[in-house]
Amino acid sequence: MDVPTLNVFEIVLWAFIILAVIMIAKSVLIVPQQRAFVVERLGRFYEVKQPGLNVLIPFIERVAFRHDLREIPLDVPSQVCITRDNTQLQVDGILYFQVTDAKLASYGSSNYVIAISQLAQTTLRSVIGRMELDRTFEERDQINATVVNALDEAAASWGVKVLRYEIKDLTPPKEILRAMQQQITAEREKRAVIATSEGKKQEQINLAMGDREAKIAQSEGDKQAAINRAQGDAAAILAKAEATATALRQIGAASNADGGLQALNLQVAGQYIEAFSSLAKTGNTLIVPSNLGDMAGLIATATAVVKKQSG
Repeated sequence: MDVPTLNVFEIVLWAFIILAVIMIAKSVLIVPQQRAFVVERLGRFYEVKQPGLNVLIPFIERVAFRHDLREIPLDVPSQVCITRDNTQLQVDGILYFQVTDAKLASYGSSNYVIAISQLAQTTLRSVIGRMELDRTFEERDQINATVVNALDEAAASWGVKVLRYEIKDLTPPKEILRAMQQQITAEREKRAVIATSEGKKQEQINLAMGDREAKIAQSEGDKQAAINRAQGDAAAILAKAEATATALRQIGAASNADGGLQALNLQVAGQYIEAFSSLAKTGNTLIVPSNLGDMAGLIATATAVVKKQSG
């Protein structure tokens, strides 16, 4: 079987077709969204291609660098820092940055990622070295802000903007951790003792105030009761006096009537005899008046008094 042979024209045609396909493939450039491609022409910077369809001159222009314009998290390697009070502190952090200038990011530094990472470590050591151990735990926000400001100023020449830096972990040595735990325990026990004493103090104050208020209320009640008793006694005396006066007036009026004086004498004598009888019955001794004539004299005296009052 004979193999078909190609003449020179056909070979040249096929070579031209293959070359055209290669040139078309190399001349068409599609840049994705949030990407930036740096194009060089004959080894020199030419332009930054934007997202979309772009055309290159084959064999003359080429894509030298490809950059991601999205926010990039960078894990900064953990390192040991020395605080102001000469305490070792293991610090681990993460950095967030973004490429803002593709040209500077390509030619401003040979590797801006390593440059940012190293600068973050040195800046962090400097910041931690100016602080005491206790302040490093209290002022994380200040440490983060200081690192971001220092990095952002230096990274501007690399076409990179540092957005934020976050400390993930601060780990002191085990001996310091034990001492800090003991200090925290002592502080909590101190606060518990103070709270207990304050509670007892408040309890004593409340009891004293309650006892004082109870005594005041009781004294006010006793005072009001005494006033009420005095007023009652005064009213009773006044009523009794008024009743006595009324009775005397009625007796005086009755004595002026016909037979009234004789009735009065008879009543006085009866009361005298009744009173003497009650006195004589007291105890085991019988009391007999020494002069029975005194009874007539007493009755005469009482009668005279009644006459004087009625007159």
